[in-house]
Amino acid sequence: MTEPKPDIATMPFEAALAELEAIVDQLEKGAVALDESIRLYERGEALKRRCDELLKNAEMRIEKITLSADGAIKGVVPLDDD
Repeated sequence: MTEPKPDIATMPFEAALAELEAIVDQLEKGAVALDESIRLYERGEALKRRCDELLKNAEMRIEKITLSADGAIKGVVPLDDD
């Protein structure tokens, strides 16, 4: 009997990425039956969405330090603000 797969919605980025890489490896090798390939592909899509979501959340939290004309720290702004 196989172990149940962890819930994707609660997986940390590193775990989701590692499982996604393992799925891609299996699919590239072509050593699984069609039904299993479809199941793996669907789980891989869900893992990709989870990784994208976590990366987007991390990007929103990153800030860049702004400096005044004399080089002193003026404050922080979101990374995408210019």
